Amino acid sequence: MTKTGTGAGLAAGIVMVALWASAPTLAHHSFAAEFDENKPVKVTGKLTSMRWSNPHGWIYVDVAGSDGKVVNWAFETSSVNALYRAGWRREDLPVGAMLVIDGWQARNGTPTANAFSIILPDGKRLFAGSPAGAAGGAAPAAK
Repeated sequence: MTKTGTGAGLAAGIVMVALWASAPTLAHHSFAAEFDENKPVKVTGKLTSMRWSNPHGWIYVDVAGSDGKVVNWAFETSSVNALYRAGWRREDLPVGAMLVIDGWQARNGTPTANAFSIILPDGKRLFAGSPAGAAGGAAPAAK
């Protein structure tokens, strides 16, 4: 006597596990969905906080405009693990440090951007791990 449907049940189970395991990936956004490679930005500002979180870290800086008005910019980076592997250390980013950040602005025009690189007060440059293919992998050319 043979069991019927065992193969179909196993296949359905495998599909369910695959879908469950990929759920965080499906919820993750792409660079192009949120950021505009045609809107490069370069700001100099005072670090207000660094959020070491996953799936992306975030850097927040106060940037003074030409009118003297201060705007808090949020810059997305890659994951904490990727930042650490690229040489980032928490002690490199004390609150109050003046940073120069290159990146690409959010499509919605808010003071939010995807960071490409950060220059620290001592001149050290840290790369933020912008996704491969963003703007052809080239540094932003802020205007």
